[in-house]
Amino acid sequence: MAEHVVQSPLPGVFYRSPSPDQPAFVEVGDTVSADQTIGLVEIMKQFAEIKSGAAGVLTVFSVENTGVLGPGDPVATIETD
Repeated sequence: MAEHVVQSPLPGVFYRSPSPDQPAFVEVGDTVSADQTIGLVEIMKQFAEIKSGAAGVLTVFSVENTGVLGPGDPVATIETD
């Protein structure tokens, strides 16, 4: 099977949920669509959605919740068919 690595579009802080009191967008093992939001990156109080970019099963997050990302850093890996 092939793998797709989701990369951060921006530098900033990664969040797995829309707010602290909300559940995560996705969990490891979930099936995702190509345009599904899997997290947010925040820079200077502005939030940008991180989309999966491919359909498949999310196998791993490469960054912890509230971890710091640089542009192009790996966020997650999706196993595609």
